[in-house]
Amino acid sequence: MPPPSTSTNIPSSSSPTTIWFQKTFTLPPRARGSYLVTDHVLSELPELRHVKVGLLHLFVQHTSCALSLNENWDKDVREDMSDALDRIVPVDKTGDLYRHSAEGEDDMPAHIKSALIGASVSVPISNGRLATGTWQGIWYLEFRASRHARKVVATIQGVQG
Repeated sequence: MPPPSTSTNIPSSSSPTTIWFQKTFTLPPRARGSYLVTDHVLSELPELRHVKVGLLHLFVQHTSCALSLNENWDKDVREDMSDALDRIVPVDKTGDLYRHSAEGEDDMPAHIKSALIGASVSVPISNGRLATGTWQGIWYLEFRASRHARKVVATIQGVQG
């Protein structure tokens, strides 16, 4: 049996205040891997608590990393994801796989992985909280071997509550 549906209604007699908010924050430098960053995102966005119904959009301003929603509990899932992506898009040790190699053997594979996973995620906001599933969290996937700090643009739109 499917779970009961839930909804958040804004009474028509009220005058809801629509808000738009945007902030850029930096994820700390990390080497290649998949990282759960939900708590970091929430700590950067206390404004989210004031949104009754809305949407959080996160966009990473780089071409060799990605954002995703996935498993938030078992660290093995993040490690398996990184390993699987490395098998699908290998580093070019011989110089035969990719034409673009000026920035190192892991640069072009990083661009491909970024294109496959994507630079953004959108998450609903309900009553001041992210409306993710029980096991969902926000992932930052770094595809370069060297550590990089990454800038993320967060946009919140919604109705204040």
